[in-house]
Amino acid sequence: MDNDKLIELKVLGITRNQVQMGAYVLLLEEKDGARRMPIVVGMTEAQAIAVHLEGIMPSRPLTHDLMTSMMHAYGIELQRVVINSFDNGVFTSLMSFIGSTGRVEIDSRTSDAISLALRVGAPVFTTVKVFEASSYDAADDKGDLAQKPLEKLSTRRLQTMMQKCIDSEDYEMAARLQKVIKSRTIQ
Repeated sequence: MDNDKLIELKVLGITRNQVQMGAYVLLLEEKDGARRMPIVVGMTEAQAIAVHLEGIMPSRPLTHDLMTSMMHAYGIELQRVVINSFDNGVFTSLMSFIGSTGRVEIDSRTSDAISLALRVGAPVFTTVKVFEASSYDAADDKGDLAQKPLEKLSTRRLQTMMQKCIDSEDYEMAARLQKVIKSRTIQ
């Protein structure tokens, strides 16, 4: 994959998805910018990422910790993760490894790739195409509300904004957003 067409991301954190029961949102941000990319992950995937982010040391290694140990034991290095596809709401990634047999790219679930990248300090990138299709400008989280009618925003955008309002304890605005979202789904 061509480096000049990639955007480097940093992991901001993980939070419960208030819209989808049992799901969490992994929030990534452009390394040198204000655009963010939310990725919905399941509870198990969220736990694997959160354990590392919070510095929790489980009594026995979790799967990603075991993979990290195996990589170190066999001299394999994860060089980078590239979120290379966003299709029907599902992200996929390529993990680029280098070892004694050379370089190899392996297809992966994005949550697994990021969990492993966090553990070994590998950078995370996405393509311009994926980023354009799935990101939003963090500065617009509340600015959009005053300037655009809520009905003109996408459901995904409304859900992201609602989560931000909940996180910042702006429950009145979160309720307005939820009302618009429900009006689209209950018909």
